[in-house]
Amino acid sequence: MNRTNSTKRLRQRGMTLIEVLVAILIFSFGLVGLVALQARALQYSTSAEDTNRAALLASEAAALMTLNDTLSLSTSAYQAWQARVATPASGGLPNGAGTISTASGTATLSITWRAPNAASGAANADNKYVTHFKLVK
Repeated sequence: MNRTNSTKRLRQRGMTLIEVLVAILIFSFGLVGLVALQARALQYSTSAEDTNRAALLASEAAALMTLNDTLSLSTSAYQAWQARVATPASGGLPNGAGTISTASGTATLSITWRAPNAASGAANADNKYVTHFKLVK
């Protein structure tokens, strides 16, 4: 009986080490997944913040139009608005550009930008926010 117990122990030698290594491997995959999830969440958060800034900039231009009671901005106001859109330090967007066009009583405000970490030729690298504004009198 004593010999059977020692034979069982010899056959099971090292099994605990293999179990620990497999557990560490599974845990490592979980950690890598969490890090990737955090990176993706940060990317989506930045994208949402940029879209919100584009909406605020378009709203600012529409407010100027309402204030002036016209669908166009003066040249100086338009250039100042475009400079603000293109300057991230002053509430603008990275690589931002803003345009305003009018047709048949409606102003179309378009703002495009590209995130700094987006590749220039990649699909969906450029973001665009478009809104239409109609002055009601």
